[in-house]
Amino acid sequence: MELRENISMAVRTLLNYRLRTALTMLGIVIGNASVITMVGIGQGAQRLAEDEFATLGPNTLFVVPGSQRERRTTFELPQTLVLADAEAIATQVPAVDLVAPQLVAQRVITRLGRNVNHQVIGTTPEFLAVRSFAIDQGRFITANDVTRNARIVVLGSDTAERLFGFESPLGERVRVGNVSFEVVGVMAAKGSAFGENQDEVVYLPITTMSNQVTGNTSPYGMQVTFISIRAKDERSVSAAQFQIENLLRIRHQITGDDDFGVQTQQDILGIVTRVTGGLTLMLVAIAAISLIVGGIGVMNIMLVSVTERTQEIGLRKALGAKAANILTQFLIEAVIVSAIGGVFGTVIGAAGVTLLAVTTPLKSTVSPVAVVIAVSVSGGIGLFFGVIPARRAAQLDPIVALRSL
Repeated sequence: MELRENISMAVRTLLNYRLRTALTMLGIVIGNASVITMVGIGQGAQRLAEDEFATLGPNTLFVVPGSQRERRTTFELPQTLVLADAEAIATQVPAVDLVAPQLVAQRVITRLGRNVNHQVIGTTPEFLAVRSFAIDQGRFITANDVTRNARIVVLGSDTAERLFGFESPLGERVRVGNVSFEVVGVMAAKGSAFGENQDEVVYLPITTMSNQVTGNTSPYGMQVTFISIRAKDERSVSAAQFQIENLLRIRHQITGDDDFGVQTQQDILGIVTRVTGGLTLMLVAIAAISLIVGGIGVMNIMLVSVTERTQEIGLRKALGAKAANILTQFLIEAVIVSAIGGVFGTVIGAAGVTLLAVTTPLKSTVSPVAVVIAVSVSGGIGLFFGVIPARRAAQLDPIVALRSL
C-alpha cells in the first residue's frame, strides 16, 4: 500500500509540473533514440555486406598477390601472380571447378568525343560463371578472342549508356587508351558492391589487355591482378583453399612467408563483420554518452525540484512521513521520468530505423535486445542519478524546511 501511494503521489507531482517533466525526459529520449538508431545502422550495414558477399556465391575463392604483411601495410602490392598460376590451378587442383584470372587497370575510354575514366578488366570466358555476371546484349569474351589477342570489348551497362546513350553499341568502336576496339557485348546491370560500381567497367580478353593496354612487365609470364575461383561445391571450399596454397608454394618455390593469399568468401565476410561490429560498438558508445548526459539532466532537474518543494517536504515530515518515504517518492519520480523517456526514445529510434530501411540500401531493423537494454539502462540511470536529490530531500530538517513557509 505504501509503495502504491508513493507511486500515485509521484505521478501526480510529475503531472502538475508537465513542462519540467518533459524537459527532464528530453535527454533520456535523445539518448535512447540514438542508441536504437545506431544499433539499427550497424546491423543494417552488416546485413548489406552479407548480402553483397552472398552474390559472389558460397563456393567462391580469390587468390591475391603479396604477403599478409604487405596486404596489411600497403596499397601497392607486388605483382606475384601470373596467368600460368591460374592455368595450373584450373588443371591441377581437383576441388576447383572454374578459374577466371583478372588483370585490372584504370583507363580513359573514348567514343566520338565522349570520355569516361573507368576500370578496364582483362579476363577469360570463365569470368561470367565464376562471378555470377550476365550478358544483356551481344556476347562475352570467347576462348578464341583470348587466343588471337582480339581487339574486342564488352561494356558495363553504365559505361555503354554514357558513351552511346540510347543507341546500340554493338558493332561500334571505342578507344581504350590509344587502342581502338570493337564492341561485341553489353553486360547486364549488376549494381554496386563494396563501394564500387560494377557497371562502370570495360572487359577485354586478358591477352589483349596485357599485350596492348597495360604492357607485360613480369619476367615470369603474363601478370594478373588476382584470380577468381569457383570450387566444385560449398563443401569443397576448404579443400580447394588447401590445395591451391600448396600448389602455389611449389610453383613460387616458397620457403618463408607466402607471396600470395587465398581468401574465401567466409574469410572476407568475417573481416567485414568484425569491422562493422566494431563500428557499431563505437556508434553505440557515442550514443550512450547522450544517456549519461540525460541522466545528469535528470539529477539537476530533480535537485531544483527538491529546492522548490522544500516546504512540501517539511510539511510531510512534520506530519509523520519518514525519511525513507521521501527518499522513495523522489526515486520513483526519477525512475518514472527516465522509463517514460526511454519508451518515447525507443519509439522515435524505431521510427528512424524504419525510415532508414525504406530510404537507404541499409536493411536496418529494430533490435529487440537493443530496445530492452536501452529502456532498462534509462530506468537504471534514473535510479542512479536520482539518488543524490532523493537523499538530499530525505535529509531535510522539517523545522528548517517549515521556516520557509
